[in-house]
Amino acid sequence: MNVSPLVGRPGAVRMEDGAVAMHYGDPLREQRLLAEGAGLVDRSDRDVVAVPGADRLTWLHSLTSQHLDRLADASGSEALVLSPNGHVEHHLVIADLGGTTWADTEPGTGAGLVEFLQKMRFLLRVEPTLVTDEWAVLSLVGPKAAEVLEAAGLPALEAPYEVRALTAGFIRRMPPIGTGAAAFDLVVPRADIAAVADRLGAPLAGVAAYEALRVEARRPRFGVDSDHRTIPNELQWLQTAVHLDKGCYRGQETVARVHNLGRPPRRLVLLHLDGVSEVLAEPGTPVLAGTREVGRVGSVVRHHELGVIALALVKQSVAMDAALTVAGSTASIDPDDAPVATDDTLAAARERVRAVRSATIGR
Repeated sequence: MNVSPLVGRPGAVRMEDGAVAMHYGDPLREQRLLAEGAGLVDRSDRDVVAVPGADRLTWLHSLTSQHLDRLADASGSEALVLSPNGHVEHHLVIADLGGTTWADTEPGTGAGLVEFLQKMRFLLRVEPTLVTDEWAVLSLVGPKAAEVLEAAGLPALEAPYEVRALTAGFIRRMPPIGTGAAAFDLVVPRADIAAVADRLGAPLAGVAAYEALRVEARRPRFGVDSDHRTIPNELQWLQTAVHLDKGCYRGQETVARVHNLGRPPRRLVLLHLDGVSEVLAEPGTPVLAGTREVGRVGSVVRHHELGVIALALVKQSVAMDAALTVAGSTASIDPDDAPVATDDTLAAARERVRAVRSATIGR
């Protein structure tokens, strides 16, 4: 385990069995710091994979859900590796720079990703390698993050997924989290974590603060807010990590069929919990409507303004005003997470498919 040097900073409370700080003494204050100012979050427990080689982009294009074969240098994206049935197996945050494609993934998933990539190399000019021991991810978050970067003499990129080389490593702008806090990922040599933090000079915030804003923004985590049955259509990854006009990748048929002809079986929603329990529910805890299981929670956090909130995958049939419970706490769906209405063209297409199926079944 690569324990971060920042867990030795004043006030740091290390994650249980983890390598980074959960918080630095006041998680709610740290949330406000990210929401209103700027703070540096140590996310160096994420795995990092490097893929150099002349064939890397066309190869990754063929293996993932994203359109990558024409990805420009100094730019990035998100992508998924799917099973043949369209279930999510990996989520990648990508940056292409100077002849190498970099991908950072959930902690502990990098080795499995590299194993899969190695099996798919064939005779192509690619060299997928797990480089977590050498490289680390730090995230600068907040509406004043660009000011911090400029003061440190670093580029404050403007476009989401824009990438710029640093003296060692690179910086990548990410979509905002929370209610609009800017987010910049810095992928730097692991040996330079402390030096980069000192150069930035921003106050440290633990991953608990980052997670709270991430949940507020409905941004899912692989393996936490997803399970073995998750397809991209159930999460916002359909917008950020899937190119819907691209074909010929593993799992594409499921993604296209569900998108074009039907609703996904579940949808991601933000739940508001009553917070009566001091112990937060674990990922995978059932969401109940009475005694009937209608979903499962993923990330559950204490938010500095919203109280206890959670991301949950619930069945499409769950009504917005349904009386729900999670581990004994009452829960309600956020009003902003109503199901998307089906337009007339799509509804007509679905009716035609149903008619054909009914006629076929009746023969």
